[in-house]
Parts: sequence; C-alpha cells; structure tokens
Amino acid sequence: MTPEKTDSSKRLSSVKAACDKAPAGPKKDRALRHYQAAEKAHQASDYSETNKELDAATKAIS
Repeated sequence: MTPEKTDSSKRLSSVKAACDKAPAGPKKDRALRHYQAAEKAHQASDYSETNKELDAATKAIS
C-alpha cells in the first residue's frame, strides 16, 4: 500500500465513525454524502479528491 492510500484509509474510518456518532439531521446527511463521495474517489485511487471530500464531511458535522 502506498502512504497516500494508507492515510486515506485511516481517515475514511475516522470520518465514518464521526458521521455515525453525529446526531440525525441535515448536517449528518450532508456529511454522509461527502463521505460516500470520498469512498468513490478512494476506490478510483484519487487520493486528493478523497481528502477533499473527507475534509468537507468533517466540516459538515462540526
């Protein structure tokens, strides 16, 4: 695994856990949409897009 892939994998897990703990509502819905986009980007090996979407998901639930 490349370092980018490893870091993104760890961030995906961390953001997913934060999304799961967030209270229901529009912020959580928005964060989950960004998380799903991050998963797709990660599967396509587009790590910069993955990180961008993870940042957006984190911002949405904070």
